[in-house]
Formats: sequence, C-alpha cells, structure tokens
Amino acid sequence: MLTPRQRILAFLTLCLALLAPFPAQAAAARAADTPADTPTARNPVVFVHGYNADPGVWGSLREDLRADGYADSQLFSFGYDTHQSVNEMLSGRLAAYVDQVRQQTGAARVDVVGHSFGSLVSRWYVKYGGGAAAVDHWVSLAGPNHGTSTAWACALWDQACRDMTPGSYVVKNLAAGDETPGAVKYATFWSECDEVVNPDSSVPLSGALNTPVGCLKHNDLLGDDATSAGVRAFLRS
Repeated sequence: MLTPRQRILAFLTLCLALLAPFPAQAAAARAADTPADTPTARNPVVFVHGYNADPGVWGSLREDLRADGYADSQLFSFGYDTHQSVNEMLSGRLAAYVDQVRQQTGAARVDVVGHSFGSLVSRWYVKYGGGAAAVDHWVSLAGPNHGTSTAWACALWDQACRDMTPGSYVVKNLAAGDETPGAVKYATFWSECDEVVNPDSSVPLSGALNTPVGCLKHNDLLGDDATSAGVRAFLRS
C-alpha cells in the first residue's frame, strides 16, 4: 500500500505526463511554427540573360525552380546592357551583383545559369574575375562558348557582337588552358538546330556535362520542359 508521500509523487508524475505533448503533437507544433515559404538549404541561383534580352526571359525556369522548392528570395536575375564588353565591363558588374546576392542571402556560393551571350559574361567572371571561389554550379544554355559566325552581322558597330565572333579576344582567352577551371561544376545544353549559334558545336566545353536537347530554336531552350528538368537535376548534383 502506498504511503501518503508516494501517492503525492505518483499524482505529480501523472500531471506532468499529461501536460507534456506527445511526439506527434510536438512535431505538429514545430511544423506549425515553421513558415510555409522557408527556403530549403541550397544555393541561390543567379540568372544571366543573353544578347538583346532582359531578365523577363527567365519566367518559365524560375517557375519550375519555385515548384521544386526554391523561394523567390533564392532566385536572382542579373540585368545589364548587352552591348558592352564582356571582359572590360560586364563581368565586373556581374561580380559585384553576385557579391550583393551572397551578402543578402548569407550564402557562401551561388549557382549561375546563363543563356546565349550571358554564358560568355559569366564564364569570364568565373575564370578571370574571381568567380571560381563564389560559384558552385555554372550552366550555359545555347552559349556561343567558342564563338558564333552569326555575330559577324553586327560586329562592325557592336562590341558584344565582336566578343561573340569566332577567334575574338574573349573567345580565345576563355578557351585558353582549362575551359572549365576551379572546383566549379559546369554544364552546357545545346541544340542541333540553333539558328543563332553557328556552328552548334560551339556550345559544349571540355570538362563540362554537355547535354544535347534535340532540335530546338535558340530561345526555345528557355521554356523547354526537358531542358528545365536537366538544369534542375544538375543544380541538385
């Protein structure tokens, strides 16, 4: 038979047990306290559009990344004047933008996705502008990485077009030595029907994951579901 003291202790133990939440209740309470839009642990993504374009071209891919769990606070679009020099102007501005993104998000590194001319701007930043220490994944969609003969049509009056011509100062220096330097992970996506990048073989890089996307027009890579899936899988790697 329990003593009065033992009965009091048993009563207090029962009260404490009833007040404590069950494991499932505790988990539910923690989930309820967690904002629904809390971003998962992944790198911020910086998009770099192409020639004569603007950040609006990334709408489809941004939507797909949000569906994959990215928050808007992790997705950034670099806007710039596409008629300026890759090495003298634009890569430095991209470097400053990436530094702002890292400061804002607290991320040590970012992932960069470039389309067309944006591939040259971001590659120069990675190779010569200190970006190798700040970029984790680098993606090129239809980038004229070894130049495109189409750019001769505007090279007479436009610096960016001159930078995109085969054998230009920018193209030669990006191809010199290691095309994919540092610990950065590189990927390219290229079409066999690209009407802007000629030849099509200009896009792939030595040391990168080079993925053919079939017969797509130059800008169609921006909204192609299979290309988007490939980019998102690479960013998860």
